[in-house]
Amino acid sequence: MRVQHLPSFKQKALKWAASAEVCCILDSNGYTDRYSKYDLLIAVGANEELNAKSAFKFEELKTFYDRHKNWMFGLLSYELKNEVEELESANPDHLGFPELFFFVPKYLITIKGDDVEVLLGGTEVIDIISDCSPVYSTNKSKIDIKGRISRAAYIETVKALQQHIARGDIYEVNFCQEFFAEHAVINPIEIYNRLSQVSPTPFSGFFKIKGQYILSASPERYLCKRGNNLISQPIKGTAKRDADPTVDLEIKAALRSNTKEQAENVMIVDLVRNDLTKAAIKGSVKVDELFGVYGFPQVYQMISTISCELNPAIHFIDAIKHTFPMGSMTGAPKVKAMELIEEYEISKRGAYSGAFGYIGPEAEFDFNVIIRSILYDATKQYLSFQVGGAITYAADANAEYQECMLKASAIIQTLTSS
Repeated sequence: MRVQHLPSFKQKALKWAASAEVCCILDSNGYTDRYSKYDLLIAVGANEELNAKSAFKFEELKTFYDRHKNWMFGLLSYELKNEVEELESANPDHLGFPELFFFVPKYLITIKGDDVEVLLGGTEVIDIISDCSPVYSTNKSKIDIKGRISRAAYIETVKALQQHIARGDIYEVNFCQEFFAEHAVINPIEIYNRLSQVSPTPFSGFFKIKGQYILSASPERYLCKRGNNLISQPIKGTAKRDADPTVDLEIKAALRSNTKEQAENVMIVDLVRNDLTKAAIKGSVKVDELFGVYGFPQVYQMISTISCELNPAIHFIDAIKHTFPMGSMTGAPKVKAMELIEEYEISKRGAYSGAFGYIGPEAEFDFNVIIRSILYDATKQYLSFQVGGAITYAADANAEYQECMLKASAIIQTLTSS
């Protein structure tokens, strides 16, 4: 079916979805690629839920999927690394998001072009959404954003990590810092709308679990499955855009040929290739695109695409486990990089640098990387977002700090605008 004035329908659908205890909205914001199947997915309410608590959370997810074989939407926290490898997480966690949470929605609405389809639930939901009042600004946001570490401490830490690189412990590590606000009172719908306006991205989303929210403007796909193919698209390489079209094109060309950014990117490409071999038919892993440069409102990003054919003897949930967490947010070698992340970062990542997305009834799935995202607990009135970058031996600590500030700019702008 078709609805009149799709942007208005999307706004009303968000308001309706957010009134439920659990919802997930995945929005491509008009970006298309060969792997995308939908422009917008709206999953609302829970017929079934999985909040995995055991030491074998991926096995719980496998059982949950095999039992229902239905649409399900969910969150994979970065801390699942401790199940994949012999690692631990001891840093403070001020949010407490579930480590693995999935739900089978009561309602599922898909939008592709101008076509709206209700896949789960009755079609009367379209009339319910259409009758919703528009979302108005409430001006309730009260935010005092603070950095968890100082610029000087950040630079000192980068230099310490570079000593590990000099000793040969690692080649590259993704080091992140947290920005936070206590006693934060926000309207999550309004903040998500602002974030989408400032930074519309292909893997953005609104995820609500009771009083916890992920408001995401992610530009990055972690992993998707189409047919029997797995596809990963890590981002490594960032350049700030310019309002002058001539200068902007020069910036794009400079990023494409930047040997430092290429070196960072190819390290992660090799890591992802290695991860995919654990679930792939032998010899099927290939790099479909290396050093592709794509434009977003604030930045250009260098994105590579790696794919493989899934070994039919391996459950697709195990393919997710074998590649988790995503290499672009860890470093190489992966396990040692994660050990150093735990040692040098001072906040638990939790949902940040994890993933959320969907699994379909035909065992296809698509998950983003939770970056450029606001994490909010309405009960605790605690708001957090983290930013980071790849640290190599050749990295300049001051430049890396500036890149972090660039990545944080859209979120800061969103939270501090009236």
